[in-house]
Amino acid sequence: MPAKIMDMSTPTLTERRSPWVIVTRADDPWVSAEVSKLQKQGGSVVRLNGRELLEPVSLFAAFARELSFPGYFGHNWDALVDCLHDWHGHGRDTKDLAVLIDGADELVWADFLGVFISVLCQAAWKANLQLDADGHPHEHWPPFALHFVFLLRETAPAAFAEPAASDTDVGVALTDGRLTATLTGMDWPGADPPTPFRREPPLL
Repeated sequence: MPAKIMDMSTPTLTERRSPWVIVTRADDPWVSAEVSKLQKQGGSVVRLNGRELLEPVSLFAAFARELSFPGYFGHNWDALVDCLHDWHGHGRDTKDLAVLIDGADELVWADFLGVFISVLCQAAWKANLQLDADGHPHEHWPPFALHFVFLLRETAPAAFAEPAASDTDVGVALTDGRLTATLTGMDWPGADPPTPFRREPPLL
């Protein structure tokens, strides 16, 4: 089945909007610019080593260690969603958070990549919108910006399109050389509606 590809706006790490996951080159100037803006606003940047994320067991351990998850973290996908969207900021001015995965190239071959990206999108959707089961703003959980960036040294971002979109609720787009992912569909109030994909014009 071909990837469900969408057309999304320019990504951001400082605003509470999609796309939630961005796959791009490690030397993309957009990354340093957005990281700088986020830090100036009092947000946090956490960096993970992609080589530690090639198996679920080590992936859960790396997230727990670098984001100081509570001791009750269950080391499974559902628990990862819960601890990410309930992140407490650890004394920062804001809870706004960007998680950067350095050297993420080898993740393109991980058989759980689709699940991983779906889980990150779910966590970001919950953190950024903080809606209750009826789609209304949650009374006790204030929203905060949460985004994830996969940084590639050699692999083209487009190589992540098919595995990233293997979950039926995830739509991807390829614009400005970046692959972006977000949630779509009726199960996610406020999620992005599917739109026709407009491929980038070839360079002359």
